[in-house]
Amino acid sequence: MLTMRIEDGILIAKFCHGKYNSITLETLTQLREAIKTANSDPLVKGIVLTGEGKVFCSGFDLPMFMGFTNLKEVTDFFEQWAEPVFMEFFMCAKPTVAAINGAAMAGGLILATACDYRIAKNHPKIQLGMTEIKIGLGLSVVQTEIMQFGWDSVKKFRDIMYNGERYNVEEALKLGMVDELASDEKLLPRAKEIISKWYDNPGKAFTLLKQGLRRPVYDRMKHYLANTNWKEGFNCFFNPETRAAIDFVMKMMG
Repeated sequence: MLTMRIEDGILIAKFCHGKYNSITLETLTQLREAIKTANSDPLVKGIVLTGEGKVFCSGFDLPMFMGFTNLKEVTDFFEQWAEPVFMEFFMCAKPTVAAINGAAMAGGLILATACDYRIAKNHPKIQLGMTEIKIGLGLSVVQTEIMQFGWDSVKKFRDIMYNGERYNVEEALKLGMVDELASDEKLLPRAKEIISKWYDNPGKAFTLLKQGLRRPVYDRMKHYLANTNWKEGFNCFFNPETRAAIDFVMKMMG
């Protein structure tokens, strides 16, 4: 799930599904509504993405993934929901800021990276990472483009994705996975401050600048989805070793 409220003209969208705030189909439908609200309501300046409790977002719901029984079910989910909603969020006309209040992993970190700015709570136990390689999963077309854009380096993408490590917030800051750190009490106020600073300019120039910066990446995503055989890559979900690894992770998470 994703709860939404508006504070000071800013939409606060909060992950709140289970212990780890995982992403379900319901989360994606609600995120789409948040994007529509931000884009259409002139009184909304932007979106702050954060999480309930001590977790930002652990990524896609693993039981949902394990429930897929064939390739078509997987690719339908990504083609109809995950890819288009991630693209819509990436291109949101208003500023988006990730207020990373806790662990951000996999799909959660991808959505944070799709934001225009990322602030992490300065706490030594918070970890960020992309551990897909350790359970036998890759990234979709859209996810790959978002991560390369957000990290601003093919080398950084290589190092983070190929090693599959988890990083504390100080390490994440040095790597450029986040833009700054903030105390717990200043996390949301700072996120809202960034949005207002960027959006409250004459002629709403932010939207023009963002569209110019991100449109080439968006167009490339659309081209790859329409013209490449990207669906075959999702056969990884049915590899016995991968399913065993996902099952192990699910048991560890409780």
